[in-house]
Amino acid sequence: MNGSTADTKIRSGSDSDELVFFVNGKKIVEKNVEPETTLLTYLRRKLGLTGTKLGCAEGGCGACTVMLSRYQTQTGHLLHCSVNACLTPLGSLHLVAVTTVEGIGSVARRLHPVQERISRAHGSQCGFCTPGIVMSMYALLRNKATPTMADVEEAFQGNLCRCTGYRAIIEGYKTFTEEGGCCGGSGRGNGCCMTNDKQGDTDEVTSLFDAADFAPVDPTQEVIFPPELMSLTKHQRGGCLCFRGNQVLWLQPDSLDEFLQLKWKHPHARVVVGNTEVGIEVKFKNMIYPVILAPAFIPELNSVTHSEDGIVFGAGCTLSHMGAVLKQAVEVCPPHQNQVFLAVLEQLRWFAGQQIRNVAAVGGNIMTASPISDLNPVFMATGCKLTLMDKDGSRVVQMDDGFFTGYRRTIVRPQEILVSIEIPYSQKTQFVSAFKQSPRREDDISVVTAAMSVTFTPGTNVVQDLRLSYGGMAATTVLAKRTMNRLLGRHWEEELLQEACSSLAEEMTLDPSVPGGMVTYRQTLTLSLFYKFYLMVLQKLRRQGVNVDEVPSDCLSATQIYHPQTPSSVQIYQALPEGQSKNDVVGRPIMHLAAMKQATGEAVYCDDLPLYENELYLSLITSSKAHANITSIDSSAVQSFPGVVSCVFAADVPGSNITGVIESDETVLADRQVTCVGHIIGAVVADTQLHAQRAAKAVKIQYEELEPIVTIQEAIAAKSFYQPTRTIQKGDLEAGFKQADHILEGEIHIGGQEHFYLETNVTLAVPRGEDGEMELFVSTQSATKTQTLVAKALGVPANRVVVRVKRMGGGFGGKESRTTVLSSVVAVAANKLKRPVRCMLDRDEDMLITGGRHPFYGKYKVGFLNSGKVVALDVSYYSNVGNSMDLSLSIMDRALFHMENSYSVVNIRGQGFLCRTNLPSNTAFRGFGGPQGMMVAESWMTDVALTLGKPAEEVRRLNLYEEGESTPYNQIVDNVTLDRCWDECLSRSGYHRRRAAVELYNRQNRWTKRGLAIIPTKFGISFTAVFLNQAGALIHIYTDGSVLLTHGGTEMGQGLHTKMVQVASRVLGIPFSKIHISETSTNTVPNTSPTAASASSDLNGAAVKNACEVLLKRLKPYKTKNPKGSWEEWVKAAYLDRVNLSANGFYRTPDLGYDFKSNSGRAFHYFTYGVACSEVEIDCLTGAHKNLSSTIVMDVGHSLNPAIDIGQVEGAFMQGLGLFTLEELHYSPRGVLLTRGPGSYKIPAFGDIPTEMTVSLLRDAPNHKAIFASKAVGEPPLFLASSVFYAIKDAIMAARAESGMSGPFRLDSPASAERIRNTCSDHFTKLCPPPAEPGSFTPWSVQV
Repeated sequence: MNGSTADTKIRSGSDSDELVFFVNGKKIVEKNVEPETTLLTYLRRKLGLTGTKLGCAEGGCGACTVMLSRYQTQTGHLLHCSVNACLTPLGSLHLVAVTTVEGIGSVARRLHPVQERISRAHGSQCGFCTPGIVMSMYALLRNKATPTMADVEEAFQGNLCRCTGYRAIIEGYKTFTEEGGCCGGSGRGNGCCMTNDKQGDTDEVTSLFDAADFAPVDPTQEVIFPPELMSLTKHQRGGCLCFRGNQVLWLQPDSLDEFLQLKWKHPHARVVVGNTEVGIEVKFKNMIYPVILAPAFIPELNSVTHSEDGIVFGAGCTLSHMGAVLKQAVEVCPPHQNQVFLAVLEQLRWFAGQQIRNVAAVGGNIMTASPISDLNPVFMATGCKLTLMDKDGSRVVQMDDGFFTGYRRTIVRPQEILVSIEIPYSQKTQFVSAFKQSPRREDDISVVTAAMSVTFTPGTNVVQDLRLSYGGMAATTVLAKRTMNRLLGRHWEEELLQEACSSLAEEMTLDPSVPGGMVTYRQTLTLSLFYKFYLMVLQKLRRQGVNVDEVPSDCLSATQIYHPQTPSSVQIYQALPEGQSKNDVVGRPIMHLAAMKQATGEAVYCDDLPLYENELYLSLITSSKAHANITSIDSSAVQSFPGVVSCVFAADVPGSNITGVIESDETVLADRQVTCVGHIIGAVVADTQLHAQRAAKAVKIQYEELEPIVTIQEAIAAKSFYQPTRTIQKGDLEAGFKQADHILEGEIHIGGQEHFYLETNVTLAVPRGEDGEMELFVSTQSATKTQTLVAKALGVPANRVVVRVKRMGGGFGGKESRTTVLSSVVAVAANKLKRPVRCMLDRDEDMLITGGRHPFYGKYKVGFLNSGKVVALDVSYYSNVGNSMDLSLSIMDRALFHMENSYSVVNIRGQGFLCRTNLPSNTAFRGFGGPQGMMVAESWMTDVALTLGKPAEEVRRLNLYEEGESTPYNQIVDNVTLDRCWDECLSRSGYHRRRAAVELYNRQNRWTKRGLAIIPTKFGISFTAVFLNQAGALIHIYTDGSVLLTHGGTEMGQGLHTKMVQVASRVLGIPFSKIHISETSTNTVPNTSPTAASASSDLNGAAVKNACEVLLKRLKPYKTKNPKGSWEEWVKAAYLDRVNLSANGFYRTPDLGYDFKSNSGRAFHYFTYGVACSEVEIDCLTGAHKNLSSTIVMDVGHSLNPAIDIGQVEGAFMQGLGLFTLEELHYSPRGVLLTRGPGSYKIPAFGDIPTEMTVSLLRDAPNHKAIFASKAVGEPPLFLASSVFYAIKDAIMAARAESGMSGPFRLDSPASAERIRNTCSDHFTKLCPPPAEPGSFTPWSVQV
């Protein structure tokens, strides 16, 4: 070979090649390609296409999904695939057509059916995830016009939504599938959906949308592949593409020879195909790779050939393509040859999301050499062959225990490339299985992966060859060689099993400080997974006629491979009263006002605002220490970075550097001391985000470290508490315990939770040039608090600061107070530079800096009678507050107000301790302490039932509040609907039938167990801080009759604006369409309370009603004078008569005011009640669980909008499901957050929703204390997800009974797979005791 086109370009230092691609049919020719730019950045910043969103920057949430289309010259076919734009390098798009959400339809033009159906089915709440979900579905339909529901579920594995609970999205998109909108006879409770629109009573309605209203799919509406692009692809000239950036050279060879030459000359260049690994390294590990080789389009690397021994895949084959080829092979090959293929396919089912599988190459998966790779154990256990090549020749190596030489290292030499992998056919007597255990089933990183292959002497059960390969048990994928060798020549029987387990327990050990933690769990999994394999092989040997033991019937469930069932659901709400006018929209399932704009990408979020001409970007400088004195800050290197304008530190704050939402115990920028990792020290301001972030990392800070307090237990030991300690006490505790027949004590720890709003914190600050005025566009629930704290930092009165909020991409309490941390810094920078400054936090920054739900530790002592009646309770709560008070006192207040949940306890004391720690300040989160308070209550209630051996539902029912009883804080409960919710939930769920079925199932199955639980909730509605229970509204009527409505609440997806328009429409008596809400702003409605505490519809609705009534009173004379006139005529007449057509409204909640000292006064205006029943199935061997069924009955009064309210119930329930079963924040012992993105922190995904889900809004339960007899709904349903937790605990109890264990046991929250497995004590767990005594080693993470 005599050099290459690439050589010539590199030597000459010539300019970059032109990049030619198409976006939504429009040709783009980019002459200056920056290889570090992603497609997402290019779309949003260069092309102004802001429909595609940034959610995580690591390909884990799907918010940035777009469709790429290529013309394949070899086949003449078009290839359409969904991809993550946040990971797609701009340089990889040569001759590609990109389709974004804007390209398929718009409100102005015409919606695509994919956009319309998610909107009309109420599948878009905050809307930030909606464009990505739309594009995943669109790409699926372009490849398969009528998919199955399984196809749809697979397509969404890479998409997350934090608002909806997923059900509505699936229901809307089911209408595209083979199954259609039909329930299949199972999804509508007691009959077919076709005959079941009205169910049971005539006052019940079960449909939230009518599929007949949907526009049909019109193939002529599809974006066509540009003919010019097809022509360019067919006639493209050969040669290497070269894109030269500031730091990176991108080389895209088009032949294998050229690739080999380039790799020889640049042996340490990174090879990029899908960028799913390198993209993460560059973004999050600050790696810089000067040369990138991109061989994605080299024919040899994409080829698939069938050999005598198996199928050879080019190393550049995507995982999607490999999966499709293997599926085809399984259909045509004899079954005995398919064992390896099936094992690979099993791992691919759960490998990342569709968007990643569409671009990630099999070769990249091997060469990344991850110790927790899903596929490498299969390749190793089955002896796959790899072809390696350099410019001088090739060699073939087998993937065995010698291939990986260390952590992320292999035997492949720097100049070599991996050309192909051969996946072999299996032999007649060979059996192969693959396993993956992860916290969440879909799109999750493994805890342990395994692949096992055994070959027998033909006709016998004698082991001829055995390979046991594990990931997650060492720094590399490993073979359990000692165990393998011990079992050779042995018979596949019980004795072999015992030997294997003992040997694996000895061989597969981990250091107690190993990264990833979960040491006991991981070691137990190696045994559990082998046991599953052992049973599977027994079954297969019997099928082949070999004389082996039969698998006992109660063990069969351990051999079953998980296949998800398509979820079905029922929603039930009250029919409208007869005679309600068609124009009266209150009580109707009206679509979210912005849903269609959200589905087309036209809805404008804060970071979607066009760039100002002289705008700058800010990146934060944060502490890397949890507790330390700052000894020096060196920012001298920053000025040499391109694009940098300035740094901002504490000295640059013109007003007060002291801040805090209630207590002034924080700083805008750290001054001399930091008190948590993520504490904001300063910021760098530059011309672009990339430049600002890169420069911020160059600031050098020296610390004098101080000892941090990280956990609640450390705070208790050090007596590190904030004051005051809260106490609520009622009755005579001592007498209560004397009266009790039994007294028990217990404890539970409830982990924290990350908000994971899809839109991270963002602020744009624009100085207005005179009088210190500044305008801020912020994603916040608390416009007034932002205004107040920014004004304080700038040293100006609040009237100089205007805060504007159009909408948020989710909030959940996380944007109630902590948004001010960012807004204040951005405002200070904008003030210093007198230029607009913007900052949108990356997901990892947001998770690090902003805090989350408070971890709680609860200790209790409970006294109860033989009947199960609780007569005395002494409970103490400890919350991990973090490094500032924030809202923690109010959160503890609410925990104490909910310490008895829904149960009447006569003698009771609750104490609340606020632990001062060196974590980022924890804050409000949906439920605001209530869920933690109630979780402890349900823990002691479960213990009472277990102690007495009584059914838990009997004990709970016995203790439920009744009308007129008094709470621990001496508030009489009235209009109690708990009993109605309870009875309806028992009935709708078929509780007693289910209980009998669960007990039968558990008798018949040893290794899977089912559990059932029914849990009530009683949630107090009002801000616990009395002064916040107020709201304002401002209404303008214009002379054309249109109405502009503004109120104090913000829209974060919960449908508040939609409900407010419904209220105004009813009161004014005008059509919904005449009323518009533009935004929330401090210059229209002042002094607003945060949109929080579930009270926003009550407060703002009453204020809107008040303003409307003022206007109606002014219009009354003109209506009287012209009774048959139109709204427009009355308005015009009033205007001509010089009547004010603008009105303020105001509302304050009456009769509130609780006093802790005297334990008197009303804490809440009223209570929202609900009951949920859930059934689960756990795998006792792995700790995985399935959510089989959930039935929720919720009292929301007379619903203002059943679609929105049911959406809130489902969304809150799924968020609670995450809190109690899935989501775990891991902190190091030094206070460093280890889970900083969707890769390591798992919120519920599409596959986590219960297989059967029923939501019923209680009928005939008006609440005359709130607007139009409605009730608050945002927070109360969240706790009902604890029914899943206690169903899991019920199942664990059945598993423990198999080992002779009974009575109360501790199960902390969340009930993760690790906790479930470790608590299901059996002979496998006994073989893997804890590796060391606590305190004798430094654990990877600690329970905070």
